[in-house]
Amino acid sequence: MTQDQDTIVALATATNTIGAISIVRLSGTLSLDIALKITQKTKLQPRYATLSKIYDQDKQLIDEAIVIYFQNPYSFTGEDIVEFQLHGGVAIADIVLQNCIYHGARIAQAGEFSKRAYLNNKIDLSQAYAISKLIEAKSKNSVKLLAKQLKGELKEFVDNIREDLMFMLAYTEVSIDYAEDDIPEDILEQIKQKQEQITIKLSQTLEASKRRENLIDGFKVAIVGKPNVGKSSLLNKLLNYNRAIVSNIAGTTRDTIEENIKIGDSIIKIIDTAGIRETNNEIEKIGIEKTKQTIQEADIIVALFDNNSTFSQDDKIILDTIQNSDKEKIFVITKKDLENKLNTSYIPNPIYIDTKKDISTLLDELNKIIKQSDFDDQMILISKFQIKSTKEALDNIIESKKFLETNELDFFAYHINMALQSISNITRPYEHDQLLDVMFGEFCLGK
Repeated sequence: MTQDQDTIVALATATNTIGAISIVRLSGTLSLDIALKITQKTKLQPRYATLSKIYDQDKQLIDEAIVIYFQNPYSFTGEDIVEFQLHGGVAIADIVLQNCIYHGARIAQAGEFSKRAYLNNKIDLSQAYAISKLIEAKSKNSVKLLAKQLKGELKEFVDNIREDLMFMLAYTEVSIDYAEDDIPEDILEQIKQKQEQITIKLSQTLEASKRRENLIDGFKVAIVGKPNVGKSSLLNKLLNYNRAIVSNIAGTTRDTIEENIKIGDSIIKIIDTAGIRETNNEIEKIGIEKTKQTIQEADIIVALFDNNSTFSQDDKIILDTIQNSDKEKIFVITKKDLENKLNTSYIPNPIYIDTKKDISTLLDELNKIIKQSDFDDQMILISKFQIKSTKEALDNIIESKKFLETNELDFFAYHINMALQSISNITRPYEHDQLLDVMFGEFCLGK
């Protein structure tokens, strides 16, 4: 039995947690046989939830659970699948897992259920990525976007581009083989139109994906400022408990502190950083360098300035550090309840807060920025791999244009072929037989 034919088993719910239900999932040729041994039943009706007693390998009763059998090919993986919906807890699920292994299954590797679904043509790569990201979704909008891709919208987008590229390549290959015949003028015009349309589509998709890349992975918000400006107090207020040490001693925070909070419909990561200032303390210098690195990685920078102190060299360092960044920035003046000593003319469009009482204006600003990333009907890529493949396809299409103009069809065909392979990698690799289907389906080659 090869690895791909093995029957695999895994816990389908979160590990090391206690909940109402734990699900153990089997997939492969032995799934039904193993399930019948564990339940001591003679049959399981496909796609019916069956209440059944569950026994270990010593035939001792361990649970009463719902068992569902999905007969191939009508399952997620395209193989026989059995799900045991057990009472929650680590011990019961582990006993069932070990029992499945005893009867011939093996523990699934990471992503192996999705891999089998792909190999059996139940999903494509774009849907596999969507499944993976959906589990980690950080916002309502990211769930909606991933659900659309799981439904197959990215596949349809890629298939349409593939179809146009194969049309272009097929006619070019025939013209190369029958060099005495030029590409007909009407076909040449269609190819140029398709080139332009694909270029616009891919360019817009890449731009939209870049603008909304934090929609899937979640926003990172860095709180920066000089020491004692109120960064840790702000973090504690955002979390509604004392997560960070608050002290009047400069340099108390020497490392970044990261916590997740919900703003609107999104989960964002708040990062409290070490205060930036000129210092000779080596440990504090390391913290300041980490702060600068965090600024580079953040999506939104919340820069704090102290209303009760004069604008200092340390404040200038903060401004100089973030002014040239292309990240979203919110300038905040803290301690608004204290006497004003700060010259705010250096600070663009500041908002005022009191971290002990009310930070609603800051929350409103953060929510406004997050909502700007709401997606519309524009196609959005959800992984670096998809973006890389799309960029490679676009580059090759742009490069192909000059060779079509000079009638250098070999070079033109080469770049279209490369574009076709790159864009196909997003869903399912391109096979040359598909091109032959187009050529023999649309052309009369009997000359």
